[in-house]
Amino acid sequence: MKNILKIFSYILPYKNYAFLNIIFNILSTIFSLFSFAMAIPFLGILFKTQPLITEPQPIDWTSFKSLEYNFNFWLSNIIIEKGELKALILIGIIVIIATFLKTATFYLANHFMVPIRNGVVRDIRNELFNKVVGLPIGYFSEEKKGNIISRMTNDVQEIEWGIMSSLEIVFRDPVKIIMFLVSMIVISWKLTIFVFILLPLTGLVIGQIGKTLRKTSMAGQQHMGSLMAQIDEMIGGLRIVKAFNAEEHVKNRFYNTNNLYTGLMNKINRKRFLAGPLTEFLATVSVVVIMWYGGSMILGENKIMSSQALIGYLIIFSQIISPAKTLSQSWYNIKKALASVDRVNDILKAENKIVETQGAISKKSFDESIEFKNVSFAYNDIPVLKNINIKIQKGKKIAIVGQSGSGKSTLIDLIPRFYDVNEGEILIDGTNIKNFKLKDLRSLIGYVNQTPILFNETIYNNIAFGINDVDYEKVIEAAKIANAHNFIIETENQYQTNIGDGGCKLSGGEKQRISIARALLKNPPILILDEATSALDNESEKLVQQALENLMKDRTAIIIAHRLSTIRNADMIYVMQNGEIIESGTHESLIEKKSYYYKLNSLQL
Repeated sequence: MKNILKIFSYILPYKNYAFLNIIFNILSTIFSLFSFAMAIPFLGILFKTQPLITEPQPIDWTSFKSLEYNFNFWLSNIIIEKGELKALILIGIIVIIATFLKTATFYLANHFMVPIRNGVVRDIRNELFNKVVGLPIGYFSEEKKGNIISRMTNDVQEIEWGIMSSLEIVFRDPVKIIMFLVSMIVISWKLTIFVFILLPLTGLVIGQIGKTLRKTSMAGQQHMGSLMAQIDEMIGGLRIVKAFNAEEHVKNRFYNTNNLYTGLMNKINRKRFLAGPLTEFLATVSVVVIMWYGGSMILGENKIMSSQALIGYLIIFSQIISPAKTLSQSWYNIKKALASVDRVNDILKAENKIVETQGAISKKSFDESIEFKNVSFAYNDIPVLKNINIKIQKGKKIAIVGQSGSGKSTLIDLIPRFYDVNEGEILIDGTNIKNFKLKDLRSLIGYVNQTPILFNETIYNNIAFGINDVDYEKVIEAAKIANAHNFIIETENQYQTNIGDGGCKLSGGEKQRISIARALLKNPPILILDEATSALDNESEKLVQQALENLMKDRTAIIIAHRLSTIRNADMIYVMQNGEIIESGTHESLIEKKSYYYKLNSLQL
């Protein structure tokens, strides 16, 4: 129930549209009810069971009996003066007009539902995307990428199909059912009490079947997330799949998950499709029982209901069957969609521990130093960094080396607060980085990763990424310094060339130089280079290394390196092992010590 209320809270910005939808639904139901109510006098005239009324009485607009009496008086006058055939024609014209008004107001009700339905889905999708963008890096280490994509696409789509498509029914059909029930009470309250006993029994049967639907739907959506994850892994690792002849392995893995998903979807859809036929069958049983009970009220010794009133009653009751049927189907759809709401809420409710402190201060420049003071960090209670103490003066170039898994990348990820330290503190210019505004802190830092992260856009947009209204000449200048301009102008559309998914149209060296140009354009005072040349061939490495030297001029640089030849000129080198700094010094001093760094250097030589 809480999840449904959460979805309905998204409707509040569209309350005016919702109000108009409800108004036109009420009008549509009134005109529909009026056209069906005309069947009673129509049948009375046709079968000559309607007594003619020749004496008028004052109209009481609050009394149904008074309105019925005066309508019959007006109809009786027409029958007396112009004949029964003319009266039938007149009733037919009234029914046509009422039906036209019913269909027109029905269209207007749906017309105002459209912006609610599409707007709410858009708002959910926007909120979900904003949440994912704002979540810390650590969240994505726990969740599979395919599962997150599935929640942002399939689950949101399921909410649209299951809940938003049911909104118009939820807004419309209860109004219809209530108004039809009121009219049935007016015609015969005794018969309607009998109906009130039958309807809850019908609802109880439908509700019992719907209980299991949400649980099954949750399992189905989880399997869809696994399918998306496997597709993502297969496409990303297709070279390895083919190189190791593992096609059959990944196929069988996918087939097994797909078969489980198909089996669950069969269960879900069979239960959902049961709603309509079951409702129709139970409604038919109800009609037969009502006919029997109503017939006893006509054929018994104490006749308390006219035959035309019973037929009119049954016509109106039959109109409840359709909205009750669609309402029950909507209930099934909503139950199924609530599983998707749960999965979406898992993301929306995910805790983001990387937040600004109250009263965070602005930081526009880097003036003195970066300092790690007794910093320790654990991921899922597994120690990654232990008691790190480093001080980096402005303008210095320091390098961090060590075996894979020693904590190098985690250490530098703490500076822009991708993670927060568990113990100790990181200071910039003597102030804890937690006291700075996040946007200001990250504006001070430029990143060049081992694997360049580029987007499926133009070269220009990738270089100018995150910067609004940048001058075209500045983009070209950054590309020239990054040794990227020459290969860019040789592409089909030069700076407006689309580089494909992840820059797939470029070589490794070209992608790296684009990312260096992007960092140059940002012009940050602090630069982080995470093994920026380790995946390149010798020729590309030479061009990229030259571009990196251009990038590091007059900047504070923190370099993670596997190739020790690229950090010989660093002002200070820190050697890490198992999350601890075990050595520090210049290249020459560390070689002289003939310890761990010396061994690494000797192995590479």
